[in-house]
Amino acid sequence: MAKEVVDSMAMKRALTRMTYEIIEKNKGIGDLVIVGIKTRGIYLAQRIAKRLQQLEGASVPVGELDISLYRDDRHDASLKNDPVVKSSQLDFDVTDKQVILVDDVLFTGRTVRAALDALMDQGRPKKINVAVLVDRGHRELPIKADFVGKNIPTSRQEEIQVSVEEIDGKDSIEIKNLK
Repeated sequence: MAKEVVDSMAMKRALTRMTYEIIEKNKGIGDLVIVGIKTRGIYLAQRIAKRLQQLEGASVPVGELDISLYRDDRHDASLKNDPVVKSSQLDFDVTDKQVILVDDVLFTGRTVRAALDALMDQGRPKKINVAVLVDRGHRELPIKADFVGKNIPTSRQEEIQVSVEEIDGKDSIEIKNLK
């Protein structure tokens, strides 16, 4: 059974606040690039970039990062032996840029760690900040988000499900009990 904890309007407000914080912390948008982690992080990154365009009157490059090959927690032996290469689409150089790495949920920190490895293979950014829509706690690695839409403490018996209009047909954040 799932319980909606954030509706479409609250999600939009959280992303708008995060966008303002990104502008403030980076003193504008010069040298800024946004990289979304597949899958939902890409759509959130695009929304943040659109809002930055509206607020600052200039566009910010947006890229996609696929971290499948960088995961350290893949358990499927066939994946380790014969990994499937998925595309990362960065049509820009990240070297000497201020990168905002965007994902939907921060949980153990392993996705962000993998994304940092994948990003460093693309170049050497001046600075990397992490933006997540939901921080649910339970870190296994010393990873912290710089921009957080909502802190939603959960138990390990719960799961956070972020839905985005672009692929799920609605915007919402739900908590599901796994038991």
